[in-house]
Amino acid sequence: MFPSLQRLIMEFLRFGVVGLAGFVVDTAVLYAGLAAGLGPYLARIPSYLCAATATFALNRAWTFRDRRGAVAVHRQWAAFVVVNLVGFALNYGTYAALVATVPLVAAHPVIGVFAGALTGMGSNFFLSRRLVFRPTAP
Repeated sequence: MFPSLQRLIMEFLRFGVVGLAGFVVDTAVLYAGLAAGLGPYLARIPSYLCAATATFALNRAWTFRDRRGAVAVHRQWAAFVVVNLVGFALNYGTYAALVATVPLVAAHPVIGVFAGALTGMGSNFFLSRRLVFRPTAP
């Protein structure tokens, strides 16, 4: 296998593992928001932001550790959040559509969180890799 393809596959697999951790954070904060009375739509906003912050930190430390660049961490986090708004739109749109139309998902929002996460994962990976975690110049 070509080294660049092997590296891409390994990064994608790590990104997926980090995504699972983000899913756990997203779901935990969502259910905390639901318990606080925020409702299934409003509770999803802080859950997403917490998950995005957690996944940024893990992706920076593990998935893209060789591609951090010379950008300050807070600027890189902001770029990660902005770039991932594309994935968030896909993620949240899927979640909201399922909660609104599928009674099982309305009763168990974790299903919608999972479906949304899968929907946004591909775009988040490629945009993060291309625009946020660029290789450090030699």
